[in-house]
Amino acid sequence: MERLTVSGVSYSYRTKYQTVRAVSDATCAFEAGRVYAITGESGSGKSTLLSLLAGLDLPDEGVIAVDGDDLRGRNRDAYRRSEASVVYQAFHLLPLLTVLENVTLPMELNGVPKAERRRRAAALLEKVGLPEETHGKFPKMLSGGQQQRVAIARSLAAGGKLILADEPTGNLDTENGQNVVNILLELAHREGYLVILVTHNPDVAAMADARLRMTDGILSEEGAP
Repeated sequence: MERLTVSGVSYSYRTKYQTVRAVSDATCAFEAGRVYAITGESGSGKSTLLSLLAGLDLPDEGVIAVDGDDLRGRNRDAYRRSEASVVYQAFHLLPLLTVLENVTLPMELNGVPKAERRRRAAALLEKVGLPEETHGKFPKMLSGGQQQRVAIARSLAAGGKLILADEPTGNLDTENGQNVVNILLELAHREGYLVILVTHNPDVAAMADARLRMTDGILSEEGAP
């Protein structure tokens, strides 16, 4: 089932000296239950496209639709709080909050009662393979791979089933990177999540169910590995 569709989307940004067309007439459809990898050289437009899918920016032309609804007409802050979550290369965990508190934060913002959000956060951390003894630690006390698992658990906390990951393995060694992708694959295949990840790493892209490539703002499909 198509969860997210992109139809004729273009986007340009302006610098002091020029206008750059970062995404040009992109059209594609993303289905629930699959992991998609978007590859391309630096500056090709792949991270810009991910930002558009997250509603952080709006396209100059075209339509991005979630479950058939044009994202342009949605409350995009609410969309990111409850439906779509972004996972970053740099983790972006809050350093003064414990692991458990980082994961409970999205639920707190959505008004979930304290006892319920702590219970759900513990279950999510267990889902991504973090034992209870890590829950009271601060992010800097964990390895990079563990911190990215916390970031994934936090992305699941709001309850939405769309994960947008920007170079999620970029700061990890090969083994931890593969472990993170395996978690994302399991979420997609077993629980119906839609996962779209941007990556420079061909080995990470090869693990995805489908691959797309950005070249000078133009999106093309590479098909399944």
